[in-house]
Amino acid sequence: MATELPGERLQRRLGLLPEPEHGEDPAQADTEADPNSLLPRWLPDGTADAGWLAAVRADPGRAGALALALIAAVAVLVTVFTVLRDQPAPVTSAKLPPVEMVATASPRTDDAADVSAAAPAEQVVVSVVGLVHKPGLATLSPGSRIADALTAAGGALDGADTIGLNLARPVTDGEQIVVGLAPPTGLPVLGSSVGAGAPTPEAPRTSTAPAGPEPPSGERHEPVNLNTATVEQLDALPGVGPVTAAAIVAWRDSHGKFTRVDQLGDVDGIGPARLDKLRALVRV
Repeated sequence: MATELPGERLQRRLGLLPEPEHGEDPAQADTEADPNSLLPRWLPDGTADAGWLAAVRADPGRAGALALALIAAVAVLVTVFTVLRDQPAPVTSAKLPPVEMVATASPRTDDAADVSAAAPAEQVVVSVVGLVHKPGLATLSPGSRIADALTAAGGALDGADTIGLNLARPVTDGEQIVVGLAPPTGLPVLGSSVGAGAPTPEAPRTSTAPAGPEPPSGERHEPVNLNTATVEQLDALPGVGPVTAAAIVAWRDSHGKFTRVDQLGDVDGIGPARLDKLRALVRV
């Protein structure tokens, strides 16, 4: 007996189709009853198509699914490799070292002239004459002092007067340093001095002590009295200039009479060395 389709069953219940007789196929009865009916054409026939659909549908199983996934992955890798291989390789440009700018400007002639003009000023040339071991010109470095000039001239001779020289004073280029001494009594006194430029002869200093009988030859003058001597008398002493002589008189006027020769050490400009040389020449 043929299976009745759902559509036929619905039409028969609605009274649209007659009830089939016993043993008659509903589909064949409907076709014979209405040859122009389109219902069998568009209604699916489950029994007719069940055979080839069942043959086409197949379950690959777990192993088959893994095999298909592996094949797909290999295909993707091959595609990616082919695309990357066909791309051109990037071109890397060589890195060049940076170029430094070098100044090519020549130095100014004015600057060169200034440098050449300033070069001779690096040394100082002075003239050292008088009672030194090596009188003459002495070449000194900048900032040298009178003591350095005397050392360059071999040092002062015994008995030379260095008290009248300020050994700590810096020397200047072209000046002359005269180193003198106090000669025996009755002879002109040649004092030490520092002069600029060419040497000029100095007038001999003579004692301005009060006139009196001339001492016999070889006899020493009496020491000068510090409490009664004038500026001129003190200036005539070796190693005492007009400034120091005036300072001695000023100290006497402000402090009173000298009571000891050692008090000369309190006068400005008289140090221990000068005081030792004046002890035998003055008295109180």
